[in-house]
Amino acid sequence: MAIKPIVCDNKSFDIAYEILNPSKKEIIVFLHGWGSNKEIMKQGFQKELQDFKHIYIDMPGFGKSSNDYTLNTIDYANIMKVFLNAINIDTNSSIIAGHSFGGKVSTLLNPKLLILLSSAGIIEDKSAKTLLTIRMAKIFNKWGLGKVSKLLRSNDVNMMSENMYETFKNVVDEDFSSTFEKYKGNTILFWGQKDTATTLKSGEIMHSLINNSKFYSYDDDHYFFLRNAKDISSKIIQGY
Repeated sequence: MAIKPIVCDNKSFDIAYEILNPSKKEIIVFLHGWGSNKEIMKQGFQKELQDFKHIYIDMPGFGKSSNDYTLNTIDYANIMKVFLNAINIDTNSSIIAGHSFGGKVSTLLNPKLLILLSSAGIIEDKSAKTLLTIRMAKIFNKWGLGKVSKLLRSNDVNMMSENMYETFKNVVDEDFSSTFEKYKGNTILFWGQKDTATTLKSGEIMHSLINNSKFYSYDDDHYFFLRNAKDISSKIIQGY
């Protein structure tokens, strides 16, 4: 693992990354989902795609990469572009594979071949419990009872720093429909049929929005790629 200091929009970041198969010319970049890190992407794909140079990255605020700011998805894409340029990777001539939140960031990077692994970006209906929690939190905040509203957060959210929580609020309900529709490159979408975080229906909608796209699904959950990396990799090679 290495750490690369970068500056993007007058903000400083230390980006942790790892490169496998460094002598290979063809490049594939892996971007993880929210609350995850490069290690889970590496766990899935490090033994596959051996004719490609693999770039695994901890995005800011995750894994070993720093973040002291409130960001949005466009910020993440800009940061990743600055970082990849700094290590001499041209995003427009690379394959970029993004899982969940990383799928939105990957799309904004406009790669040669876009790989979406149960990508976020389609607004899904919230449960009645979630809607009630949101309403109560807004009421408590309006009354100046922010400490009470924090009690309504999930354990995962409560473990975030305040700036990462604000970042989470910025990115969690973004509608990327128009972004997917505007993307003109070749795309392969892979999905878990039992995914409850980004449902199969979202994947089918995304596939319909992206003109040059192929769609494959597996009898598995949000982290389907951990158990299906070999088949996914073979389809990436076929589509390259």
